[in-house]
Amino acid sequence: MKLVWLRNDLRLADNPALRHACAGDEPVAALFIISPTQWQQHKMAPIRQRFMLAQVDELGRELAALGIPLHLLRVEIFAEVPAALADLCRELGVTQLYANQAIEIDEQRRDHAVSAALAEQAVGCHWLNGCCVLPPGRVLTGSGEMFKVFTPFSRAWLKALDEEGFVIHRAPAPRGEPLPWPPLAERAWVDETLGELTTDPRWPVGEAEARRRLNDFLEQAVLDYGETRDFPAIAGTSVLSPYLAAGIISPRQCVAALQQRLGYRPQSNAQPGFVWLNELVWREFYRHLLVLIPTLSMNRPFKPETAALPWSWDPDAFAAWCEGRTGYPIVDAAMRCLNATGWMHNRLRMIVASFLTKDLHIHWRLGEDYFMSRLIDGDLAANNGGWQWAAGTGADAAPYFRVFNPTTQGQRFDPQGEFIRTWVTELADIPAAYVHQPHDWLRLKGRQDYPAPMVDHAVARVRAIEMFRSLEK
Repeated sequence: MKLVWLRNDLRLADNPALRHACAGDEPVAALFIISPTQWQQHKMAPIRQRFMLAQVDELGRELAALGIPLHLLRVEIFAEVPAALADLCRELGVTQLYANQAIEIDEQRRDHAVSAALAEQAVGCHWLNGCCVLPPGRVLTGSGEMFKVFTPFSRAWLKALDEEGFVIHRAPAPRGEPLPWPPLAERAWVDETLGELTTDPRWPVGEAEARRRLNDFLEQAVLDYGETRDFPAIAGTSVLSPYLAAGIISPRQCVAALQQRLGYRPQSNAQPGFVWLNELVWREFYRHLLVLIPTLSMNRPFKPETAALPWSWDPDAFAAWCEGRTGYPIVDAAMRCLNATGWMHNRLRMIVASFLTKDLHIHWRLGEDYFMSRLIDGDLAANNGGWQWAAGTGADAAPYFRVFNPTTQGQRFDPQGEFIRTWVTELADIPAAYVHQPHDWLRLKGRQDYPAPMVDHAVARVRAIEMFRSLEK
C-alpha cells in the first residue's frame, strides 16, 4: 500500500504527493496528523486550527468518495510522530510514503526522523515540491547563493519559470467504491482541545470556494489591483491567503489561472496583472529564504548584526498595541479587525508592524508571535518575512530609512476613514476631516472615550533611526 501524508496541502488538485501516490494500481490511503500541543507551541491561531480541520473534514469526504480512506492520528508533538507513523505503516502494510516537502526547520527535522524510522521498515519516502511554483534552491545567484534582495530574485524567478514552465497535476480518478466518512465533529478526541469544530462563515472551506474566490478576483479586480490593493475599505485583493496557507489552492494554480485570464504571463509593471503576480513571487521569496536560511525559523534576524538592537519588551505598550489602544486610528482599527476576524489587509500589516517596531521600538518577535496567534492565514515564511522587512532586520536594501507615519498612511489609504469608523466605534460619528487626528475634535466635544497617542511619531522616528545607525559605529 502507498500512504499520502497530507499537511499544508489539503487539496485534491495539483497535489504532487497525492498524484504520484495514485500512479499505478496499488492501493492508496491518506493520513493527516493532528498535533494540538505542537500547534500551540508554534502559536497557531485557534481560528486557523479550526479552518484547517474543517478542510480536513471536507477533504476526507472527497477522498472517501474516490475510494481513498483518510486516516487521522492525534500525536501531540513532532518528536512522537516517527514512532506513531511507523506503527501505522506496519499496521496498514505501507511500502511507500509520499508527502510534499515542509519548509520550516522543526517540520524538516521531523521529516528527516520519519525517513530514518521508516527506512528500518524498508518503507520508501518520497518528498515532493507542493508548496512553491519553483522548488527552493532552484532560483540562486550566479555564485550559487540565495538572493538577499527581492527584486533580483523576482527577475531570476520569472526567467526560470519561462525556461522550465510548470505542470498542474490533475485530481486523482476514483480508485474504488465510495467509502464512509464519519464527520470530524463526531470524533470527541479531535475537538477536546480545540472546542467545537465550527467554521467562520467568512471563510468557507473547500477547493471550490478557493477557485471561486480566485476566479472572481481575476474577473473583477486583478486589472485594477495595482491601484486598489492598498485601500482596506475596498475589496481590491484576492483574499486567498488562508487558502494558500492551508494548501487548499496551490500557487501554481494561481499563476496558471492568471495566465489563462490574461492570455499571457506578465513580465513587468507595465503589463496588467504583474503586480499581483509579483505578490506571489514575494511569497516564493520568503519560502525559499526559510529553507535556505534555517535560522529564520529560530527567532533570529536575517541580518545578524541587528540582533544587537536595543529593542523594548514593554508589556503595557505591547498590550495597548495588541488591543488597538494606541491613539492612532488606523493602527487601532487594523488591530481590532485582526482580533475580531482573524485577518488583516496587507497594507495594514505593514502599518501596524512599523508602528510596533519603529514607533514603540518593541521587538519584532513579539509582533510576529501575536500575528501567528491570531491570523487565519498564519504562515511562518510570509509572517517572519513581513515582520523582519518592517522591522529593518530582514531582506531589504535600505531598512532603517523606512519608518511609516501612521497618520499619513491612514490619510493616504483610508482617506474618508471608512475602515477606521468600521472598527474604532468611538470614532463612528467623527467627520472625515478629523478622523485621522481626532483628539482636538473629541476634546471640543468633551469626550475622553478614545486614547491619546501613545507616542509622538516624529520623536519615535528619530529614535528608531538612531537605533540602526548605532550599529554602524
